[in-house]
Amino acid sequence: MRFPARAGLRRALGARQGQIAAQFPIEAVLLGLFGGLAGAALGAATVYAYATGQRWPAAVPLVWAVAGPAVAMVVGTVAGLYSALRAAGMSPTGALRSA
Repeated sequence: MRFPARAGLRRALGARQGQIAAQFPIEAVLLGLFGGLAGAALGAATVYAYATGQRWPAAVPLVWAVAGPAVAMVVGTVAGLYSALRAAGMSPTGALRSA
């Protein structure tokens, strides 16, 4: 997915810089959160399945179950802010031309 091209299309359709600058971080935070939650769920399921197969007691510390999605959300936020600032500053024609 190329953010500048999408931003250029939105700018050409009348979106303001502030709207574009807000859209990308929101998308990135939500994608990071959902990806982190999916990863934590998959990891916990794998731990529980393996432990059950070995007849061991299974335990996933709550700190790690919360830390995974939190870190993914922070990484998504940083990536989204960078993309948002870059995309919001582009002209509509320049963004579409670079696609």
